[in-house]
Amino acid sequence: MSDFLATENLPDEYQQLVKSVRDFARTVVAPVSAKHDAEHSFPYEVVAGMAEMGLFGLPFPEEFGGMGGDYFALCLALEELGKVDQSVAITLEAGVSLGAMPIFRFGTDEQKKTWLPRLLSGQALGAFGLTEPDCGSDASGTKTTAKLDGDEWVINGAKEFITNSGTDITEIVTVAAVTDTDASGNKSISTIIVPTDTPGFTAGPAYNKVGWNASDTHPLSFSDVRVPRENLLGDKGRGYANFLRILDEGRIAIAALAVGVAQGCVDESVKYANERVAFGRTIGTNQAVSFKIARMQARAYAARTAYYDAAALMLAGKPFKTQASIAKMVSSEAAMDNARDATQIHGGNGFMNDYPVSRHYRDSKILEVGEGTTEVQLMLIARSLGL
Repeated sequence: MSDFLATENLPDEYQQLVKSVRDFARTVVAPVSAKHDAEHSFPYEVVAGMAEMGLFGLPFPEEFGGMGGDYFALCLALEELGKVDQSVAITLEAGVSLGAMPIFRFGTDEQKKTWLPRLLSGQALGAFGLTEPDCGSDASGTKTTAKLDGDEWVINGAKEFITNSGTDITEIVTVAAVTDTDASGNKSISTIIVPTDTPGFTAGPAYNKVGWNASDTHPLSFSDVRVPRENLLGDKGRGYANFLRILDEGRIAIAALAVGVAQGCVDESVKYANERVAFGRTIGTNQAVSFKIARMQARAYAARTAYYDAAALMLAGKPFKTQASIAKMVSSEAAMDNARDATQIHGGNGFMNDYPVSRHYRDSKILEVGEGTTEVQLMLIARSLGL
């Protein structure tokens, strides 16, 4: 069922990756998912397992300690993890796309040499501080400031909803901050690497969330945080523009994760419908149930096709911004719709945390919000049509 979209037709290296991550998800991740979800605890042992497999280094060159793969390989891994545990999947996605990728894309040779080996090995995690209490989708409203004082940046401000920002192995947060404001009030936003042991940096108490309970998410504060001038990531004033590129790539990864959720809900529903007996027969023999599952499979298939296409364009060096938005939107909606339908198929059991679909139901809503809301994706798609 999980191979409905011709996974077997992928090159051997992709097939082997899918199989290894699928086995890891089923044998290592799944047995502890409910426990970490209930306890709101970060799955350090699972992250260590992913690190040992090289998953944090998948799309990076070997010269920096990566696995020499590509972004599609990361997406395939995220899909398999997403079927079982979204918290684990988003920990990998954010660690790669938001933690390591900005340094790989825009860092100096020295920054890459300093930070990438540990980030790509999974021994350390990085985070990206963009969202603020009064600034969500409108990143141009950033209020956090960074001012030069001699050879140091002095950073003041606050961030919220920052993934991977407060774990025991989090070592850096890349911060988007206003470094200049012109006479018209236009802000120049830059990004600066802040080690988490820097005085004045504080990760607040973890959020009490609806879902993704095993994912690490904190508010951050910066009070006269001083870091060296050379911690500027990329050109001064290009931080926002550079991060938009990172977001475009990340939306493909989130789409892959969401496809995993959509497919996982199908798989669980097929299993349940073939086992659950009501009125003397398995409920899967009823068209009301079988047709619902058929629609769920169609959603997963269509969403997978969308992210495959966006990833192919990206790897070919072609424009993919619109396709990434389409993939992110349809995949996140497929995940939410399939989670709702899977819960309905499970009946009262679907409302119990003993069943994976209940966790998917709670977890999936954020997929329509994070890394660009559905409304932002619609805006970008409409804009590409000249509207």
